[in-house]
Amino acid sequence: MMTSTARTTGASRGRQLPDEPGTRGEPGTSHRPGARPTGGVLGLLARTVVVDLRSSFRNAEFAVGAVAVPVLLYAMFGLPNAASPLPGGTRVGLAMLVSLTAYGVVSLALFTFGENVAKDRGRGWLRTLRATPFPTGVYLTGTSLTAALHALLIALSTGLLAALAGGVRLDVAEWAGFVAFMTAGVLLFSTLGFAIAFLARPRAATVVANLLFLPLAFASGFFMPLSELPDVMGDVAPYLPTFHFGQLAYRLVMPDTDVAAFTGAATQPVAVHLAWVLGSAVLLGAVALLAARREAVTRRG
Repeated sequence: MMTSTARTTGASRGRQLPDEPGTRGEPGTSHRPGARPTGGVLGLLARTVVVDLRSSFRNAEFAVGAVAVPVLLYAMFGLPNAASPLPGGTRVGLAMLVSLTAYGVVSLALFTFGENVAKDRGRGWLRTLRATPFPTGVYLTGTSLTAALHALLIALSTGLLAALAGGVRLDVAEWAGFVAFMTAGVLLFSTLGFAIAFLARPRAATVVANLLFLPLAFASGFFMPLSELPDVMGDVAPYLPTFHFGQLAYRLVMPDTDVAAFTGAATQPVAVHLAWVLGSAVLLGAVALLAARREAVTRRG
């Protein structure tokens, strides 16, 4: 059901590092005669993001998998019932906007950081970066910022369709909060993607990401209320960070009664949801960091 949202990386494009820095001084500062200034680390980061954005938008797989799928799903499942009210007065169109945008953001995080970074790892791209003056941190930060911009595009695209065709109405502050939260979501779940990238074998990362993503999406109530799914889904949901992420997103624009009616799960204090989302991000980030360091030591050994 979920197609890969992989962006074509520098290794697969065969491009050189963006304005590769020299061999002395600060990262990103070239000392070769006549070399073009790179602007230091921030300049390298900006150029890396620009190159990645250009590559992703030239990739039809990204355009369809990352952006078009959430929009198409909303058009197929959100628009037909958009005007139907929930018990508290919220329109179904708004609830579907939240659920399908969250679906798109979580999938983007898993496949951008899980599949793509694993592919770069398998090709030896990360090992190559360690052997050059180009900071590996710039590559990882650039990947994160690019994914955040992609998440912003998903939130804006689904939001625009919901407003124009679904009759969804929010005030400026609510729209801004919704878009900002969804954009931040891809960074919160990037640690899960990084964990997949460094723990799974590169060729198996896509399979692992898909095996994790579909159960996460269903058990989090992104597609249908948990009350309409097998009981095991409802039992597992409270232990999933994606479920708590969705609950926070709903609470931004919907009253608690409508959140419970739409998701089929009892509401909990906001602090509980925040603790699950932030705690899992930190824990998975630590796991990914340990796995990356272990691999670096193994390669050197």
